Amino acid sequence: MHQLVRDYFVPSFHLQTLNDSAVVDGFRGKIALTTDSYVISPYFFPGGDIGLLSVCGTVNDLSMAGARPLYLTTGFILEEGMPMEDLVKILASMKTVADEIGVKIVAGDTKVVEKGKGDGIYINTAGIGIVDEGIDLSPGRIRPGDKIILSGSIGNHGMAVMAERNGISFEPPILSDVCALNSLVETMLATSREIRVLRDPTRGGVATTLKEFAADSMCGMMVDEESIQVRPGVQGACDLLGLDPLYVANEGVLLAVVAPHVADELILAMRKTRAGAEAAVIGEVTEQPKQMVLLRTRIGGTRIIDMITGEQLPRIC
Repeated sequence: MHQLVRDYFVPSFHLQTLNDSAVVDGFRGKIALTTDSYVISPYFFPGGDIGLLSVCGTVNDLSMAGARPLYLTTGFILEEGMPMEDLVKILASMKTVADEIGVKIVAGDTKVVEKGKGDGIYINTAGIGIVDEGIDLSPGRIRPGDKIILSGSIGNHGMAVMAERNGISFEPPILSDVCALNSLVETMLATSREIRVLRDPTRGGVATTLKEFAADSMCGMMVDEESIQVRPGVQGACDLLGLDPLYVANEGVLLAVVAPHVADELILAMRKTRAGAEAAVIGEVTEQPKQMVLLRTRIGGTRIIDMITGEQLPRIC
C-alpha cells in the first residue's frame, strides 16, 4: 500500500506530505462544502472516465452553490486485479482536469478490497470552496415570472454510459457531456447577481430538478419542449430503449432560474463560453398550479412533468 501511494498518488497530485490531514489557507467569507461518491460502470466511457467525472461532479456541486472551488480530497476503493494502467489513466485524467479548473487535490485515502467485492474502482470526493459576499442561491428565492435557463443539450451522459455498458453503438457516437461548470457559473455571476438558483440536473435529469424547484418554491413552472435541445443521436437512442431524455442524467449542463429582466443578458454571456454555447430560455415560473411542472409539447398539447418512480435506468453517475 505504501508503494502504491508513493508511486502513483503522490506524483499524480503533487502531494507535499503523507500526513493524515492537509492544512490549507485562503478562506474568507462563507465556505461551501460537498461530498459525493462515484460508482459508475464501466469506469471508462465515451467522452470521459470515472476520474474526470469525480472531479467535475464535485466542482459542479460547489459551483451550483455559487462557490469558487479551491480544494478537493479523494478516496479510492480499488478492487484486487484492477489493471494498473487503468489506474494510471484515471489519475492522469483527474490531474489534468484539476489543473485546468485551478483546484488542488490535497488529501486522500486508498483501500483495496477482495476481487469480486468492488467494481474495479469506486471514488469518493469532498470539495471546499468560497462563496463571495452577496451570493445567495436557493429555490426559496424563485418568484412567478422568473425565467428558466438550460445551458445545453440534455441526455448525453446517461445515454453514452448506457450504450457503452450494453455494447450498443450509435452513429455518430454518443459522447458524455461531463465537464466542469465553474467557469460558466463565474461568467453568469459576473453578469448578474439576480440569479435565484442553480442546479446541475444529474440523476433524475432535467425533469426531476424542475420538479424539485417547483416543490421547494411553492410555484408552478411551464416549460417548452421545443426549447429543450436533445441531439438526434440521444433522441434516437432514447426512442430505441423506451426512455425519456428529460429524466436521463447529465454531467455538463445546468439549470438556472433568473429574474426575467436579466435573462437575455445572461444568455448572451453564457453563449460566449464553451459550456454555455447552447444556452436558451426554456420556460417560465408561474403562480399556478402550485408545485407543478407543465410541459408544452411540440404538437401543442400540455403534459405534467412529475418525479420518476424508481430508476429509469441503472445508476450512471
